[in-house]
Amino acid sequence: MIHKTALIDPSAQIDPTAEIGPYVVIEGPSVVAAGSRIEAHAQLVGRVVVGEGTRIGRGAVIGGEPQDLGFDPATESSVILGKKNIIREHVTIHRGSKPGMATRIGDGNYLMVGSHLAHDVVLGDRNILANAVLLGGHIHVGNNTFIGGGAVFHQFLRIGDFCVIQGNGSFSKDIPHYCAAQRINRITGLNVIGLRRQGFTTEERGAIKELFQQLFCSGMNLTQAVEQAGTQEWPEKARRLLEFVQAPSKKGVCPVRPGREDD
Repeated sequence: MIHKTALIDPSAQIDPTAEIGPYVVIEGPSVVAAGSRIEAHAQLVGRVVVGEGTRIGRGAVIGGEPQDLGFDPATESSVILGKKNIIREHVTIHRGSKPGMATRIGDGNYLMVGSHLAHDVVLGDRNILANAVLLGGHIHVGNNTFIGGGAVFHQFLRIGDFCVIQGNGSFSKDIPHYCAAQRINRITGLNVIGLRRQGFTTEERGAIKELFQQLFCSGMNLTQAVEQAGTQEWPEKARRLLEFVQAPSKKGVCPVRPGREDD
């Protein structure tokens, strides 16, 4: 299952059921779990853990050094991939920026051609990143979110669960759970279709919509709206939206701008 042209470091641990394609380079103490497939010309650099059943496409480079001018190449850091991820051609994922830190990907994600995850990104489960999505360093992405092609994200922000984000958008602020976002730092409403498809009940969607309206469309600033909403009882899934905006990153939260006027 290992092609004769592959170059594999003696310290690497390759499960016998893994498939290693032509001209693959595994450089360092990487671990490739059962049922994984590393396609032609892909590279695993340094400490990379590839979870069970994961596919890494042609020319992908996993574990390269962070694009950080202050990074010390002697730093021991890693990339950890969960189970059953699909990493398509020419994806790049950089390792953690500090000793012992890791860029982490959960299970069942689909990263399309040319997408990039910078150092210390944490990506949850079952997310889809279309072609050429760029995630800056230290970004946290939740679960079940779809990000359109060419969307770019500044470092240190947060993206919630069940979001849908338009391609070619540009974001430097947090996008809360369940939201639809587009263009430049613009939330345009809730991912209503996505929530319905994911099995959210009518009551759950209604509570999320009510809370969303109170937080973003009441005329109060977000601090005031969060304080008021915090005095009320909310069902569990709506409460997760409130908890997200109660603890934003230093970037703050994208505003709601439903119109289509020019930025």
